[in-house]
Amino acid sequence: MTAIGIDVAKHTLAVDAVLPDGKRRQKHCANSAAGHAELLRWIGRHAVAPVAIGLEATGGYQEAVAIALHEAGHAVSVLNPSRVAAYGQSQLRRAKTDPTDAALIADFVRTQTPPVWTPPPPEMRQLQALVRRLDALLDMQTQELNRLELAAPIVRPSITAVLAQLDTQIAAVKRQIADHIDQHPTLRTQRDLVQSIPGIGATTAAIVLGELLDVARFTSARQLAAFTGLVPRLRQSGTSVRGRGALAKLGSSRLRKALYFPALTALRCNPPLVRFAARLRAAGKPKMLIVAAVMRKLVHQIFGVLRSGRSFDPARA
Repeated sequence: MTAIGIDVAKHTLAVDAVLPDGKRRQKHCANSAAGHAELLRWIGRHAVAPVAIGLEATGGYQEAVAIALHEAGHAVSVLNPSRVAAYGQSQLRRAKTDPTDAALIADFVRTQTPPVWTPPPPEMRQLQALVRRLDALLDMQTQELNRLELAAPIVRPSITAVLAQLDTQIAAVKRQIADHIDQHPTLRTQRDLVQSIPGIGATTAAIVLGELLDVARFTSARQLAAFTGLVPRLRQSGTSVRGRGALAKLGSSRLRKALYFPALTALRCNPPLVRFAARLRAAGKPKMLIVAAVMRKLVHQIFGVLRSGRSFDPARA
C-alpha cells in the first residue's frame, strides 16, 4: 500500500508518499484546480496501488482537493487535526514544517488506517455554506448592535446604515435557505422531522442539517453527542485527583451554539425534557449543567427522528 499525506494550506499542498518498500517521495503543488490535476498525475506515476490518502480538515481549504481525489477513485480520509497532532506527540516529533507535517499525516494513514471519507451530496454542502453565511451575518449584526449602544452621535448614522443592510441580507439568506430546502425532498423531509421536536424552529433545523450533513455516518445518539461536544469529560486519578466534570467541547461549536436557545425553550415546552430537567433540579444540579444536559437530550431526540424517519412523539421519547 502507498500511504500519502497532504498538508493543506490556502494556496499550496505539501505531499509526502510512503511506498510499500518504505521509500518516500515528496511533492509541492498549488491548491487549485490545475494543482489538483498535477497531483493526480504525480500519484499515477509514483504511487503503487492500493493508495490511501489523508489530509487534515483545515477550515474548508481541503474540500476541493479531497473531492478531486475522491472523484478520481482514490480512498481519501479527512482527518481531525487534533488526532494527527496527538499522534505526532506520541512519536516525539519536534519539527513542524509543511513537509514534516505531510510526512506525519502519511505515517498516521499508514499505521492508524482511518475511515475513508465520502463527500456529502452537493445540496448538503450548499446548505452548510448558506447556514454558515447566516451565522456570520448574525455575528456581525450583534457586533454592530453592541457598538451602537456606546457609539458617539457622529458615527451612529453609519452603524444604523450597516444594521439596515445586515437586516436585508439576513432576511435574504433565510429565504434562500428555506427555498433551498424546499427544492430538495430529502432535506425538506429531514427539516420537518427536526422541527417536529418542541423547542426547535426553522433556523435551528437548517443549521442542524447543514452541520450534520449526513446523520447516517453516526451509529448512535451518543456518537452524535460526542461530535457536538456535549459529552462529559471527567478528571479523576487515584485518590487525590477529583476534578469537576465539564463538557468535552471537542466537537462542533456551531451545533452547540445553535442548540443553546432551543434548549431554553425546550425546558418550557418539550414534555420529556421538562420532566428530565425537574429531576435534575430536585437533585440539586446547577442551572447551566441542566441546560447542557437538555442540549444533549435534544441531540438524542434529533438523532431519533432522523434515523427513524418518524416525527417526534413524546411517548416514544
